[in-house]
Order: sequence, then C-alpha cells, then structure tokens
Amino acid sequence: MDVAHFYLDGNTDAVEFCPHDSYHHVLAASTYTLQEGDNASRSGSIVLFDVNAGSGQLNLLHCLESTGIFDIKWSPVEANIGRPLLAQADSDGYVKVYGLESSSDGPEEKGLVLREGTSEKISSSMCLCLDWSPSATSIVVGLSDGSVSLLSHSEAELKIKQEWKAHDFELWAASFDTHQPHLIYTGSDDCKFSCWDVRDCPSKLVFRNSKEHKMGVCCITKSVSDPNVVLTGSYDEHIRVWDIRSISKPVNQSSICLGGGVWRIKQHPHVPGLVLAACMHNGFALVDLRGEEIKIVETYNRHSSLAYGADWQKGGSKEGKRENAVIATCSFYDRLVRIWTPQSDIFA
Repeated sequence: MDVAHFYLDGNTDAVEFCPHDSYHHVLAASTYTLQEGDNASRSGSIVLFDVNAGSGQLNLLHCLESTGIFDIKWSPVEANIGRPLLAQADSDGYVKVYGLESSSDGPEEKGLVLREGTSEKISSSMCLCLDWSPSATSIVVGLSDGSVSLLSHSEAELKIKQEWKAHDFELWAASFDTHQPHLIYTGSDDCKFSCWDVRDCPSKLVFRNSKEHKMGVCCITKSVSDPNVVLTGSYDEHIRVWDIRSISKPVNQSSICLGGGVWRIKQHPHVPGLVLAACMHNGFALVDLRGEEIKIVETYNRHSSLAYGADWQKGGSKEGKRENAVIATCSFYDRLVRIWTPQSDIFA
C-alpha cells in the first residue's frame, strides 16, 4: 500500500533508514547527477526525511549539497557510539562521515541536520560503495579502478589502513562479514565474488568464485540470522544464497531470477530469511529465502525508472507485525522516493 512520495532535485540512488533507537523515523536519501558537456561535472546531495507511515507523512528535514554520491550507510547500532553517523562514498574519491544532530536555529529549527565530521581523500578514482564494520571502527570502500581501501575510523579522523587491487573492473560491492569482521567480501563488473582476510597486510585472498555470476556482481550482504550464509545480487538478474562453511570456497549456492539486475539487497530487521531487492529494470521484490525453495512473495512496480535504493524501516515492538513493515524505495531518472507497506500475508 502506498503511503507517501517525494520528488528530489537529483537522480536518486540510495535510501537508508536510520537503525538507531529514537531515530527510526529518519530516512536519508542520496543523489548522483552527471552534468554532461564540455565541462562535465557530478553533483549530488543527501536529503533527510521524517517518515510517519501511520499518518502518511514524508517530511523534508534537511538537504546537504555534495558532489555525486554513489552510496551511503548509517553506522551500526552495535557500535553504541552515541549519535548516529552517516558515511558517504562519492565521485570525487572521498569518504565523508556526518553526524546526525539536533538543530535549534535557522529554517530547520528544532529539527535534525547532518554535520560534517571526518573525511578522507581515498583515490583519484571514484568511491562506489562502502560498509561499516560492526564496531564502527573501520570502513571498507570499493573503487572504480577495482581496488579496495580499508579505513580506520574514529571521531577525530579517517585514515587509510590498507589498499589492494581486488578486481579488474569497477567494484560495486564491498561488505564486512558481520560475524567475522576480519573477513571482507567484494564483487565487481569482472563477475567475480571474492573474500579477503584483512588480518594480513596486504589482505589475503580467502576464496574467489569466477564462474557462477554471468554478469557483474552488484551487491553482497551477510545473513543477519545465519553465520554461514552470504547473499549476492548481480546484473544477471539473480539473487544467490551462498553457504560459506568451506574456508576455500562456498560449498553450496542456490538462486532465483528476479527479472532485473539485482542492485541492492536488504534483510528484514525482524523476519529471518525475508529480503527486499531493488531489481533495476524490474522494480522491487520481496523474496523469501526460507525453506528449500526460494520464492518471490510480492513485487512493487510503482517506479518508472531504474530501481536502485531500498530499505526497511527499523524498530517495531513485535516481530513480524505488518504495521511495522514499512519500506522506502527510490528510482534514478524519475528522482522519486516512495514509502509503502507490503500487502503480503507473510507478516501475518
């Protein structure tokens, strides 16, 4: 069921609900707009919203202008670092970290704003993706030249700890193993899915699969509920579920075709095995990974452009309650953010 929508000034590529207590109503959206011509430039922004699905409201809180942004991520709740932090990966090769703070003056009186904290120039290449370690003491970044940067993070500074060439082409996916944070997964336009052990310097390759993905790897996420499961999404339109109990390579893999390139995968905060997928040319899908057969339980096609960003609202008093299943999605060229609730009886 549609709840609310909002048109932004730039091409919208990511939406992220804040996972921190007291801020579950805060949604961040990022944009990336290429100004073509003789003096080509990339512009972007981060826009904060106050989401109240119960009253059907999506209210603008704050807009922060930037260069073109490819990815944003909130700091993990497990870090317990006080105020929520939001990190961005941008087209100028920077990683920047903002703090979510209350504002008591100006047009955002008594609202919430993002204040820039630390930043670091990573490379002359573009920063395409990033992920926080569970402790929020590190950030991993994937770059357009196929390399990876591992940053140390503190309130005072971001600092490059390691850099290594991981892939042959653009690296669109880089994520920590939430159960074993010394492991980092990467995926690229070279169709390779890799795992690295960062306890060594340079990082040691644990495994690499070059055969299963028929096109580039767009996203990787570790299962929240099962320490042996990793999910990947690819331009080849498949979401894959990997069993990684073998140290040398994944021992098992199952998949389902979603009819569009799988750009982003988000796990439900309370229902293990239920994921939300942004399927580029085929809208959005809710996928049930539980049981022997993977199945699509619901689709959402109210966007008319590339489906890039998707996230579940965090929080909720009871697991699996439909009224707590609120979703934000965004699409690129129509510059649209939508808030909606699933209609599937999977939450009943």
